[in-house]
Amino acid sequence: MSPPAKVAPKAAERILATAAELFYREGTRAVGVDEIVSRAGTTKPSLYRAFGSKDQLIAAYLTVEAEGFRARFDAAVDAHPGDPRAQILAVFDALGAQVAEPGRRGCALTNAAVEYPAAEHPGRLVTVEHKLQLRERLRAMTKAMDARKPKKLADALLLLIEGVYVSSQIFGPDGPAGAARMAAEALIEAHTREAPKETA
Repeated sequence: MSPPAKVAPKAAERILATAAELFYREGTRAVGVDEIVSRAGTTKPSLYRAFGSKDQLIAAYLTVEAEGFRARFDAAVDAHPGDPRAQILAVFDALGAQVAEPGRRGCALTNAAVEYPAAEHPGRLVTVEHKLQLRERLRAMTKAMDARKPKKLADALLLLIEGVYVSSQIFGPDGPAGAARMAAEALIEAHTREAPKETA
């Protein structure tokens, strides 16, 4: 009995995969629809039928990127059940490994937010929603570790995450991004250690 024939990816899947590769490497503004459909072996009508517009294609690409981030975040958290401090440090370990991969160019969602400052752009809407969810998740984790100011600690950790993504594009994996886990540990320690008792 012969093996089942492989089903070729649908046009929409090819378009999204091709766009994702080009968008991440070159930036969403720099890549045109003609290049996407040419490399995907499809047509413009196929792209517009599947996504409606280039802006909606960008939003679909960023949605996939957000899902990938959440999956990596979840894996780090799941490795340390019930220990929010270890979970956050594991997130930074995973982040450090990610930005050290060849060809990495920071966070696709942050990059898109810089490219599209208009609040109503579909790609920016995806980015803002993702970053707000991340902020709330970090707040829940810092609250769970009984930080004195959990919201401030969560924001400091979020700022550190964004710094890892941006600085790694400039300095590479051997730059300041390599100090992120140590900085996260110091922030957590500063916000969770017992305050010294006042003497009379």
